[in-house]
Amino acid sequence: KDVLDTWFSSALWPFSTMGWPNTDSADFKRYFPTNTLVTGYDIIFFWVSRMIFQSLEFTGRAPFKNVLLHGLIRDEQGRKMSKSLGNGIDPMDVIKKYGVDALRWFLITGSTPGQDIRFSYTKMDAAWNFINKIWNASRYVIMNLGDMPAPVLPDKSKWDLADRWILSRLNATVKQVNEQFEKFEFGEAGRALYNFIWNDFCDWYIEMTKEKLNNGSDEEKADTKNILGYVLDQTLKMLHPIMPFVTEKLWQSMPHDGKSIMVAKYPVATPDLDDPVATEQMSSLIELIKAVRNIRNEANAPMSKPVDILVKVDNDHLAQMLNDNRDYIERFCHPEKLTISKEVEAPKLAMSGILAGAEAYIPMAELVDLNEERARMEKEIAKLEKEVERSEKKLGNKKFVDNAPEKVVEEERQKATEWQQKLTAAKDRLASLQNA
Repeated sequence: KDVLDTWFSSALWPFSTMGWPNTDSADFKRYFPTNTLVTGYDIIFFWVSRMIFQSLEFTGRAPFKNVLLHGLIRDEQGRKMSKSLGNGIDPMDVIKKYGVDALRWFLITGSTPGQDIRFSYTKMDAAWNFINKIWNASRYVIMNLGDMPAPVLPDKSKWDLADRWILSRLNATVKQVNEQFEKFEFGEAGRALYNFIWNDFCDWYIEMTKEKLNNGSDEEKADTKNILGYVLDQTLKMLHPIMPFVTEKLWQSMPHDGKSIMVAKYPVATPDLDDPVATEQMSSLIELIKAVRNIRNEANAPMSKPVDILVKVDNDHLAQMLNDNRDYIERFCHPEKLTISKEVEAPKLAMSGILAGAEAYIPMAELVDLNEERARMEKEIAKLEKEVERSEKKLGNKKFVDNAPEKVVEEERQKATEWQQKLTAAKDRLASLQNA
């Protein structure tokens, strides 16, 4: 008669801590029932079920709407941490070495609901490196913002292609992150943030703004600073639930409105920023820049050495877009002479890159071995043939076409068309090399 179930008091927790049995208390009215319980799958019967039936018994209501089950943290060999094995890891030791935010990032992006996660110092290093990337990029932006007011987007008429693209990518990321948060898919939300921050914002957009910040007019500089600041502000806010300390520190260091990022308005996607045309055009521009860089790398031609670059395009629209954005191509590719036209003739002694709707050539007679270039193109054709075959099989699968979302099927059709265009161009290029 003097013994209670060890989980008895824990089962009373949802309502006993809110003033129960006084159901008129302010805390009880506001916080009971709660929205979401987060717990491990190993105590569903011991704790979760007991809370439910005790709450139903004493209040007539379920204690929470959602239960999010996470996995266990295991060691690098997949073993459960225990005293007997001596394989336990003190989180405070990890925090001392890497910081709280790095540990939070690892835990959130390294797991999926209900699945165990293996602790890894290698992954902790990667988390720390990512935060370091965020810190350095943010400090660069903040340094350029100076003492300007909180950033406000300039009129759309002042946005160039890079501006339209980054704001469209930001908007898509906001939408994706919010959707994943709502579904408790925090790892997927983290991966969307990682891709946007590391690839789109840091690797491309920040680099693209340097020319305008250094050599643009006062108006161009002001507009660029406002867009940079806006993107950083929105990005830090999206990151804040996962990385509260780093984001607060950076946000307080930049021009902002409000006392704390913790209570600032959270980003919401808006159709006004969606720009599929800019996304498509920037994809072509980035593909060209990457192709030229790859050619330089294979030919051992350093970026410090100017080279002639010829780009043969399939249509006037693409030629116009690339010519309108020559500044970016020149900044990232360092050409001696840049030619973009439908009328470009492929040089016989050159290295080439096959793009969607275009071919890039760098005449380098003194560096190019014709046999090596033929072999390289044969490898490229083999790779493209596999992609075409894979895409055709996917589109030939009736279950995929009938059941997949229309948007996904259409994207696959577009990919198939692009792969086929690249394959045709690669075969034509090889044929010209065979005759050289």
